[in-house]
Amino acid sequence: MRGRRSAEGTMHILSLSRLRAFWARHPEAESPLRAWYQVAKQARWQRFTDVRTSYRSADQVGKFTVFNIAGNQYRLITVIHFNTGRLYVRHVLIHAEYDRGTWKNE
Repeated sequence: MRGRRSAEGTMHILSLSRLRAFWARHPEAESPLRAWYQVAKQARWQRFTDVRTSYRSADQVGKFTVFNIAGNQYRLITVIHFNTGRLYVRHVLIHAEYDRGTWKNE
């Protein structure tokens, strides 16, 4: 069943290496990013409103879904393909990097 959700219907998170690379530079981000990962990988999100049920502060910015991590200290930029259950980690940024907005040009 190529391109379809897994039998469990949970999210498949791609680019975990980006999370690891970020917390290698910002060790204080590891715990909150791991917590987000645990919730996201068990999620059965089928639309953005489902994401908002888990993360009230999540925002949709164009094709991206943006999560506030660690009380808004960090921004996790993702692309979620609800039809396939795949979530791609595009960027993990400190607030100042996020505010520059260059990630939007991807």
